[in-house]
Amino acid sequence: MNSTRRQWLLGLSSLGAGAILIGCNKGVTSEANEAKEANENAEPEVTATEDLMREHGVLRRALLVYQETAAKLQGDAAIPPEPLQKTAKLFRDFGEEYHEKKLEEVYIFPAVRKASGAAGSYADILIAQHQRGREITDFILAATAGPKISSGNVKSFANALESLVRMYEHHAVIEDTIVFPAWKQTLNSKQLDEMNEKFEEIEHEQFGEDGFEHALQQMAAIEQSLGLSDLAQFTAPPPPAK
Repeated sequence: MNSTRRQWLLGLSSLGAGAILIGCNKGVTSEANEAKEANENAEPEVTATEDLMREHGVLRRALLVYQETAAKLQGDAAIPPEPLQKTAKLFRDFGEEYHEKKLEEVYIFPAVRKASGAAGSYADILIAQHQRGREITDFILAATAGPKISSGNVKSFANALESLVRMYEHHAVIEDTIVFPAWKQTLNSKQLDEMNEKFEEIEHEQFGEDGFEHALQQMAAIEQSLGLSDLAQFTAPPPPAK
């Protein structure tokens, strides 16, 4: 084979190899781009502490229903019992039986007790308040089981709602600002990841795949039925003129 032909064949071989490499690189790049796009479109992971706090958000919306209802009852307004019955059932199922019993009392309070400090000193008080909350929920469920509120004294019923709201407002603030951060500090990153998965697993066992979302939908429907869904109505009035 003469020199010119040999160089021509070598050139063709180089071009072929280059084309193969380019094709491979394109395939790798395409797969990498697809993986990156999938990661960007995936829902961000909810951490265990964030999960606890957003559950508090659902419960605070239930407390808002109680607070607004109590104010109307104190003013002698007629309130249908059905939305209050639904609120109490949600508070029991999502708040007391799940959030308190399955998460806080099993995982959070024992850990902060063991770690001692300010957070640990709150554990017994918080558990006592959980129990008092269950007693008041029993009272609300019984009083709203019929066609009208049947506590015997509507004002005493309103007082019970107000006392529950007042207790849990302070309760949730202490948990969000002191107890939950202290609990998080007892965990390393691997343990926190495990807790993320454990809390999600417990939620799915209790409610199915969409427990939190279903609770939000229930609260939205209750708020709508009581005329509480428009956030603008809660805007504070301007301060008095000087």
